[in-house]
Formats: sequence, C-alpha cells, structure tokens
Amino acid sequence: MEVDLSPKLCKKVYGGDGGSYYAWSPAELAMLKEGNIGAAKLALEKNGFALPRYSDSAKVAYVLQGNGVAGIVLPEKEERVVALKKGDAIALPFGVVSWWYNKEDTELVVLFLGDTSKAHKTGEFTDFFLTGSNGIFTGFSSEFVSRAWGVDDKAVKTLVGNQTAKGIVKLDGSFKMPEPKKESREGFVYNCEEAPLDVDIKDGGKVVLLNTKNLPLVAEVGLGADLVRLDSKAMCSPGFSCDSALQVTYIVSGSGRVQVVGVDGRRVLETTVKAGHLFIVPRFFVVSKICDPDGMSWFSIITTPNPIFTHLAGRTSVWKALSPQVLEASLKVSPDVEQLFRSMRMNEEIFFPPPK
Repeated sequence: MEVDLSPKLCKKVYGGDGGSYYAWSPAELAMLKEGNIGAAKLALEKNGFALPRYSDSAKVAYVLQGNGVAGIVLPEKEERVVALKKGDAIALPFGVVSWWYNKEDTELVVLFLGDTSKAHKTGEFTDFFLTGSNGIFTGFSSEFVSRAWGVDDKAVKTLVGNQTAKGIVKLDGSFKMPEPKKESREGFVYNCEEAPLDVDIKDGGKVVLLNTKNLPLVAEVGLGADLVRLDSKAMCSPGFSCDSALQVTYIVSGSGRVQVVGVDGRRVLETTVKAGHLFIVPRFFVVSKICDPDGMSWFSIITTPNPIFTHLAGRTSVWKALSPQVLEASLKVSPDVEQLFRSMRMNEEIFFPPPK
C-alpha cells in the first residue's frame, strides 16, 4: 500500500491564556504511524507554564523560538533547572519528568520529535500530567491520596481541586519560578546554532550534528538529529540513510522544493515545503532539496543515535567509488560520457551552490 508522504502542518490539541500544545496526527500524516514517530509543538505565551508531565515516548526537544526555562527530572535524580534559548536541543529519555516556562514577551516555541514504538498509540505522544484537571491526583480516591502523601482530607481537597487547568496555565507576573543554573545545561542541552559546524560549504550550506559525542543522553533516547541551513538557491545532494534509519524533517525557516525517489526508481514525492511543515522520508528512499532565494533551514531526527548517510553526488558519492568499467556498463555509456559524469561535482561536498 502506498503511503502519502506530503508535508503537513500541526493542529492545536489544547491550550489557553498561557499557550497551546499542537501535534501532528497519524491520521493525516500516515508515515508517523508507519515509522513509529511522534511529533508535537509547545508554544508558551509570556508567563505561560506547561505543567509537569512525563511521556510514553523518548524524545528530542528543539527550541524553535524565544527564551525560557525548563525543569528536567531524570528517574531518581534531582531536578535540573536549565535556561533555554533558540537553537537548544535537549534529549528526553523515558521516565523524564519535565516542565516548561516562559517569562519573556516573545513566545517560546519548542518542537518535540520522538520514538513511539513503545507508546500507547503508535505515531502519537501521550503525556501523563502530575497536576491539573487531568493530573494523577484526580484519578485516585481521597483515601489513597491521604495515605500515600500523609495529609488530611482538607489538604487532599486542596491538592486535587485547586488546579483546574489542563496542561498549560498562565502564572501571575509576580510569581517567582526557580532560577536556572549555568552548570545545569552541561550534558543536558546542546545549542545547534552556536555549536562547531560539522559541514560548512561556501554558498552551499551548513550542518550541525547531534549525536552521542556532543550530547550523551542521545544514546538513551535512541535518536540522532541535525540542524541544516541551506544558502540561497543551493541544493542538498541526493542521499539516503544506509543503516535502516527513518528521517523526520521539520522546516524551521524559509522554503524550497523537495523530491523523494523510492522503490523501482519512482518519484514518490515532489512538493514545495515551507516553515512549519513536517515530512518523513522512509528508510532507504533517496531525498534531495533545492531551496528558494530566501534560503531554508530544517531540523531532523534520525531513528538511530549515530546515523550514516550515503550520498549519490559530491565528493563522498558512491558513484565515485565504483570503477569506470562498472559505470560504463551500468549506465550503458561511452568512456567519454563516463568521465564527464565522474568529473562533475565529484570534488564538492554534499551542498551545491546555485549555478552561476
């Protein structure tokens, strides 16, 4: 059965004065279910507070916009309060409790991409809230709450009934949340916009990889990631994952064209993508992108912590490794044509500047 690979925008799930939570539905983006992937986005207004929760999925969080604060509690560990800024990537393994807060005028927007192979619903995140109208307190009887936390009935009613909001609240501007510590970011947060570049091609593009070397918690999440910035009208070389990894791509800014080629050499996707779009490339399918004059950047997760890609053009192209005779026979061309094909682009990296 063919699966629709068309890029999709997210839809609001819940929210209020403090902000909103959005998600991509596997009913609209079938590859989420096929690939056991979840995708969601949290947008917090000034003084917006996303209540403490844990998830049924391991995730990578990426700050798309704004500044804020997050609280992260690993199982049987102390709370880490970390400052957030645009470009930050955070690995959230199973069992992590987190909360998110924005005290700035600019909206704080955080993208979540993760593995739902162990989730309650394939292709969707399910969050379990510690507090709020759908928090764990509301499910237990007064007797159980009283005995578990050693409080009387009056305190039980306060604990269970005071917070009537669901998921996101807006705090009073005078309320003082815990202050982040600089050292708390170490090992938990990696800023992809300030990190050393793994690839930097003049007039082509730039890449920062997120893996077990720069963020060890990625190993527990089981996902790798990258931030790619393509310069005006540049092209990303056709390539595919050669280790059975699935690639999930969120367009952060700009726009461009995408083509994906699948089984039997068929083009299975040809479309224009823009900021806010999410699309998924199946395992072993070949993808290439050409951006518009305003450039384009995207954040991707790959379903392995240290992915390996094979490119079909450029210096690392698999064509370059094949012997001339094999190319001549495979393409059914003369030696002159084979030499021309081999010489073009073969000394360039994975990004190609626009034609002059």
